[in-house]
Amino acid sequence: MNNETPTVSEVSREHLVHALYEAAELEHNLMCTYLYAAFSLRQGVAEGLSPEEAEAVERWRAAIIKVAVEEMGHLTAVWNITAALGAAPRFGRGNFPLDPGALPAGVVVKLAPFSESVLQHFIHLERPEGSNEPDGEGFAPELLFTRAARTTRLTPMAMDYETVGVFYASLSKRLRAFVDRVGESAAFCGDPLLQLSQTEVALVGAKPVICAKTALNAFTAIVTQGEGAPSDAEGSHFQKFVAIREELAALKAKNPAFSPAHPAATNPVYRPPLRKEGRVWIENEEAAITVDLANTGYALMLRLLAYSYAVPRTSPEKALVVDVAIGLMRAVTHLAERAARLPAGPSNPDCNAGMSFAALRDAAAMPAGASARRFIAERLTEMNAVAARLAAGGDERVVRAARVIAALRERTVREIETLATAVPVAAATPAPAAAAVAPPTQIVDGVEHVEGTKLDLDFEAKRCIHARFCVTGAPDVFLANVQGPWIHPDAMDADRLVEIAHACPSGAIRYRRKDDKPNETAPPVNLLAVREAGPYAVRGDIRLDGRPAGYRATLCRCGASKNKPFCDGSHHEIHFAATGEPPTGTTGALAVRNGPLAIDPQVDGPLQVRGNLEILSGTGRCVFRLQQARLCRCGASNNKPFCDNSHVRVGFKSD
Repeated sequence: MNNETPTVSEVSREHLVHALYEAAELEHNLMCTYLYAAFSLRQGVAEGLSPEEAEAVERWRAAIIKVAVEEMGHLTAVWNITAALGAAPRFGRGNFPLDPGALPAGVVVKLAPFSESVLQHFIHLERPEGSNEPDGEGFAPELLFTRAARTTRLTPMAMDYETVGVFYASLSKRLRAFVDRVGESAAFCGDPLLQLSQTEVALVGAKPVICAKTALNAFTAIVTQGEGAPSDAEGSHFQKFVAIREELAALKAKNPAFSPAHPAATNPVYRPPLRKEGRVWIENEEAAITVDLANTGYALMLRLLAYSYAVPRTSPEKALVVDVAIGLMRAVTHLAERAARLPAGPSNPDCNAGMSFAALRDAAAMPAGASARRFIAERLTEMNAVAARLAAGGDERVVRAARVIAALRERTVREIETLATAVPVAAATPAPAAAAVAPPTQIVDGVEHVEGTKLDLDFEAKRCIHARFCVTGAPDVFLANVQGPWIHPDAMDADRLVEIAHACPSGAIRYRRKDDKPNETAPPVNLLAVREAGPYAVRGDIRLDGRPAGYRATLCRCGASKNKPFCDGSHHEIHFAATGEPPTGTTGALAVRNGPLAIDPQVDGPLQVRGNLEILSGTGRCVFRLQQARLCRCGASNNKPFCDNSHVRVGFKSD
């Protein structure tokens, strides 16, 4: 990968979207291969396992499926970033096995049943940068080639990368450069209400992307959770697969004949392949119908997820299509497990079938509206008919799949009829009533000034830590995830709005009253709360670096903030661990408990604090009362919250 500063053409929106499409395909492909391996695993003593082996294999199945679900979360994060940039997310991908060039030569992706070599392949794919974990046997690239172009073009071209972590590092670098060039509001021009959130789906990656920080956080989470995670990252995909490898080796040592998986096909297809090498044709009719139904459910699931990005979160249709998509995956799981237990056919007598995850030529979203609802209902009806016929054979897994499909069809038809008469679908986000007339607004030195009738509000974005007291306590005043004016001071009683402003711990929200009532004043006691694994929350007459800084602030103590001395949430990204309950020290009464509180960030060093101050634990216990202190802000002190000069040892830089 080229580490030089990206050029203008390398950081165009088109180049970013092109790279995000590859990221989506990569996460999608990994998810399918993990699921395929999990579907092939045997279950219980009835399928030839000892009780000890059955217990272990069940744990492995759960662990691999959890990894696949987390890959789905990664995929959702990539979709959200794509939508935030104003593009349509990528839901399609190539069929297995992938043609050379779809991914770098060293990233081989194909469907194969669980085995020692497949497990080693997964470890290799998820390896951290610098790891020497080899690829599994049988996963050598078909061709050795280089995709990266030597000359930058306006037309996007694929990049090469050794690990997924390196790929996302490159994406992060280009995204930062793009935002620096065009500005954050121009970069993230997509409607956030069209993205998926945890309101619709319980995936860690389903967090709306509204700015560079949220996008980069998503990239970091993807790498940390799985691909490219540090080798000692607890719970990473890499570590989970390594743990399975160790347990598999121990069970093999006890029983060399231990076979945890059915002999499912490698790269199954259900029509005679043009290229027979590395593919298994499913000739058995029952297996072919089972795989066809599983693939149909999978394809419709993709259609529904794509459609969910065409309707806003304010529409009940969004939640409906996501629920149906998730339900279809349950049916697909039953069918895929059944396919792995059926013979492939006479051309491959020693091999079972397997779900092929056949990709449609295009999985793009349907235009929102009645025609899409009709399409969904028709497809579920077609699936229901085939599932009912297949379930007549009596197989338990197929019967369960048929029941799921029938229930999904019934719910969908019922709710679609309601939507058709009661909820008109619109692709555009309806404007809130409060936003009909935008209040006078201006931005000076990064502070947004908004005029109201009884008070004016100020919002300083760089100090905001997203505590959400504003959008939850005053949702009509602070409109979350909207384009354009979002602060409307007159939408709430002024006295109540003042209380909301006082609850803002960072001081990002401030006000000036215009109704002859008093403005905010310094609190009667200067307080500094030590948040668990988080920042210092300060309330007092704050003088920061010699300048008045209001009466509320959250200051970094993890050392990672890019907005020092303020907290910017980086403690979440680096998994900062520090107690919010330090032991009680000197708590003798102070003669005076208020007054100016001077906080002077030392260059590459601690926060020098002078003034009357009470330090509280996160639960409100008084820990210290003092008039001067040096507070750690590098995150490394062994005497937190106080400095012990660890900033020298760790080479802390305050920027």
